[in-house]
Amino acid sequence: MPELPEVETSCRGIAPYLQQQTVSQLVVRERRLRWPVAAEMEAIVAGQRIEQVSRRAKYILIALQRGHLMLHLGMSGSVRIIEPTDAQSFKKHDHFDLVLSNGVILRYNDPRRFGSLHFAEQATEHRLIKGLGVEPLDGAFNAAYLHSKAKGRKVAIKIFIMNQQVVVGVGNIYASEALFMAGISPQRVAHSLGKAEFAKLVECVKIVLQQAIDAGGTTLQNFTQSDGKPGYFKQVLSVYGRAGELCLVCKKNEIKKIVQGQRATFFCSQCQK
Repeated sequence: MPELPEVETSCRGIAPYLQQQTVSQLVVRERRLRWPVAAEMEAIVAGQRIEQVSRRAKYILIALQRGHLMLHLGMSGSVRIIEPTDAQSFKKHDHFDLVLSNGVILRYNDPRRFGSLHFAEQATEHRLIKGLGVEPLDGAFNAAYLHSKAKGRKVAIKIFIMNQQVVVGVGNIYASEALFMAGISPQRVAHSLGKAEFAKLVECVKIVLQQAIDAGGTTLQNFTQSDGKPGYFKQVLSVYGRAGELCLVCKKNEIKKIVQGQRATFFCSQCQK
């Protein structure tokens, strides 16, 4: 599933091709995404200039002269840039094209169709975005903020930092990795952490996410190639997916795997307390 670093990399990859270009047309071949693509959307976006491409949580926001397109990649979605000479080079599960006046196309592919495309006059006020927590790479995500949010919370810390109403984009892989880097057990109750531990956790969340973004950033050119996917799985993972293998730090304990909130959690019981 695309997580925050993958969405950020996708956003950076397509932005130079879209910004300050005019939309010629939106061509929707499959409206049955997670939510049906609104029939009036084609008329709304045609002729509008794209002012900016940005990200909020896992949404790619395409700011138009009036309103925003909100694109979510879902479980299996990806975007790629198509040059005019390759406009008819379709793949299975290519569901819509955002065609620019210069002939360049932003093409969306999604085998499982769990992604979505919405139009909003104000994206920050849209029901899917309005109640979201802070961005993990912003200054607002800090030890004081996380400590205040955790007061009285008896949920496990891993579940807590994956709560999108607390902080967005800390997905399953990155939560496990950040907690390992911080030396904090994923089973700890959220309110049991001290301020110093929260400070360390915030620092590690930022490091892990930035490393993943940097790993994906090395392959931004892929957005004009066949698959449209950045190489974000190239980063080295310390615990995730390594159940039964020796811990890379203590080199004594085997990495354990448990299930929390129906998601796999990986940790070292020696290094994480």
